[in-house]
Amino acid sequence: MAGAPNNGLGEDNVARVKQLRVGRDVHPYVSAQAFRRWLRDSLPSSEPVSPVIRSGSGQKQQAYTRGRPDLYLDDDLFGYMVAVKNDKAKTCQRETVLATGTFVSVAPRAPERDFGTMSRGFAAGENPVLHGHEFYSAELAGDVLLDLPRVGVFEIDGSGLKVALPEPAAKEARERGAEPVTFRGCEALRLPVEERRRRAALLLRTLAAVRGGAKQSMHYGDRTPALVLLAPLKGGINPFTRVLGVRNGRARFDPAVLRAEMQAWADELDGPVMLGWAPGFLGDQRDQACAELADLIAADDLVVDHPRILLGRLAEQIERGERDTWFEDPKA
Repeated sequence: MAGAPNNGLGEDNVARVKQLRVGRDVHPYVSAQAFRRWLRDSLPSSEPVSPVIRSGSGQKQQAYTRGRPDLYLDDDLFGYMVAVKNDKAKTCQRETVLATGTFVSVAPRAPERDFGTMSRGFAAGENPVLHGHEFYSAELAGDVLLDLPRVGVFEIDGSGLKVALPEPAAKEARERGAEPVTFRGCEALRLPVEERRRRAALLLRTLAAVRGGAKQSMHYGDRTPALVLLAPLKGGINPFTRVLGVRNGRARFDPAVLRAEMQAWADELDGPVMLGWAPGFLGDQRDQACAELADLIAADDLVVDHPRILLGRLAEQIERGERDTWFEDPKA
């Protein structure tokens, strides 16, 4: 399918999609900001989100969320910065727990330009209003990192923007059951493990059902992931960014790269690698990859299933407490 999921700066009356150049090649992309907005908008309607506060005017405007990760899942996972001059009780910052890369077209894809007109209701002989936009069809890939030990853990000491939860918000969190801990060299508050499990599981289920994109009136399309590679790593390194490459101008999954990286990082893996791959995506490459990696699948080092089933199963394991060790940080 073709679409225009993330538009950039328009030119005249033409809406242009975001794109970058690598040499002479053009690669459309979806920005990390857009993808994170899609995730926020895809959260269940029953999940409260942090209200946005806007202040100032002109070039001195500010907009930020409430900055209460103890109350709102999106403040916890996506982070925030609240800078209120001369007010330490409100000034705080939280670095993102969900780090997101830019989703770039794996293979070069030059966008096409489509022109349209508006002439409905015009009198005979009147010129129509012209407009145009770009669209494309491509496989987009990007990195996502979920720092599980930080889910539901908020720094409360330090100065200025090093504090994620200042007083009196920290006092309210303690009264609601958050416990004091030392985390990565800082004094912090930690939510009960049941809530931490719930938030992580909800994020996984939201990722499986993510929706969004611009111009849905003309380019509605599926935004759920067709291929997801999940790996529980003890550090923040993602060694699997090269499993998708290009051959003859088309995206190609390379089983040999996955095997080599799994071997190289075996001491850092804290469980099996999980490959969610929707049947039909990339043609028959799914079957070929499963055949080449059959020994890893048989040894339970690699789990292959549909992305939605795999993400849902992992969410259930987290909710049942089967992955609680992933929430513990050895450096804490």
